[in-house]
Amino acid sequence: MNRLWSRVSVRAVSVGLLVAGLIGGVYLGQDWQSRPAETSIANAAQADLDMQLLKQHQSRNAAARAWQRQAEGAAAAKAAAAARTAAGRAHKLETKVAADKKAAADRKKEEQGGPVPYNGPIPSSCNEYSGSRKIGCALMLEKGFPIAEFPCLDKLWKHESGWNYKAENKSSGAYGIPQALPGKKMASAGADWRTNPATQIKWGLGYVKGRYDTPCGAWGFFQDRGHY
Repeated sequence: MNRLWSRVSVRAVSVGLLVAGLIGGVYLGQDWQSRPAETSIANAAQADLDMQLLKQHQSRNAAARAWQRQAEGAAAAKAAAAARTAAGRAHKLETKVAADKKAAADRKKEEQGGPVPYNGPIPSSCNEYSGSRKIGCALMLEKGFPIAEFPCLDKLWKHESGWNYKAENKSSGAYGIPQALPGKKMASAGADWRTNPATQIKWGLGYVKGRYDTPCGAWGFFQDRGHY
């Protein structure tokens, strides 16, 4: 009886272990099947996050490159504008230098050639004078002033220039027998104002008449003020 009971007990225990093993296997199988699904979901979520981060990174890089291109374009445009301005200034300076050199050369040539000779009539009342003073006397009479005015004109321009048609004040720019300031004002009397005493005198007489009425009026003003 005891031996039979023992066999039954052993069989019951064996069956119990078998059942327990089957249950455990089923549970493990279910757990093994669920884990890959969870892992796939997690991997998919991570991949989506990585993709979003990559897109953001690419967008930032694209924006940075666009900004850099824009900045480089603006800098290039600014540099080009500055270069054009500098080139324009250089061209103007070169043109001015060339013009100044030509003017200096022409002036030197004129001065080396001497004064333009005077071919107008000289009244006998002016024969006591010579050179530019003789021309001045003749042109003063032609302008309508009496001979009595010439001593005043003679003193005025002798003090201003010594009747030298090339007289030049380096500090002020006054030039010629009447010391026109600037000298190019005398171009209104003739294009040869630099080398023609008659042109300078004609301009000077017009200036004197327009401002002081007579040469003696100009000389009197000069004596009071030191200039005319």
